[in-house]
Amino acid sequence: MPYVSPYRFLKAKLTTIVLASLVFSPLQAAESSDMFDNLVPVENAKVGAAFIDPEADFGTYRQVILLDTFVAFKANWERDQRRQSRTARVSAADMDRIKSDVATLFNEVMVETLEANDGFPVVDAPDYDVLLLRAAIIDLDITAPDTMSAGRTTSFTATTGAATMYLELYDSVSGQIIGRAADRSVIRDSTGRVSWSNRVTNTQDARRMFRRWADLLRSFLDSHYSGAE
Repeated sequence: MPYVSPYRFLKAKLTTIVLASLVFSPLQAAESSDMFDNLVPVENAKVGAAFIDPEADFGTYRQVILLDTFVAFKANWERDQRRQSRTARVSAADMDRIKSDVATLFNEVMVETLEANDGFPVVDAPDYDVLLLRAAIIDLDITAPDTMSAGRTTSFTATTGAATMYLELYDSVSGQIIGRAADRSVIRDSTGRVSWSNRVTNTQDARRMFRRWADLLRSFLDSHYSGAE
């Protein structure tokens, strides 16, 4: 079989899911798309929705390609921020910076978690033992963004924000999709108290959310790796 790069499939597929999420919830959009991919639901999944190819042998994968993470804000997020605060205005540059920071942080957490304790090295080239991952953070809703504006602003929130992770798993050589998952998380202060939110605390909260998702993926890969030999 000739080599078919999976990269050319990803942008169109991801665009379809993001557009679908404007009509349905992100989890419904993920579920409705699987009738075209021969994926089956994972019973008792620890995320909102998960589907895998029942014929895929996940035990063959020893390495991972992690593509750049797509990030999209919740619809009308900028408008809502503008209505809530007349002093801390969110600019297009602020939104671009936040999206870049979120994507970088998500990939950092994923790499740390996947490679920890002689786990799954993150590589650049496809091979028969390489799993390709494409992630998207959509419906991103940061309750109190730090815009680093000239005037000092203080925001007090009980909820730092929320986001939906959408993850696709591909065989890196054939380009065949073999798994899909979606999950919504809301970050709340662990003590239940209202807390001051700024760029530092937002980053800490986001890292905690991303770590949970990364741990679930690592646990899934470990469960197949241990019984593959």
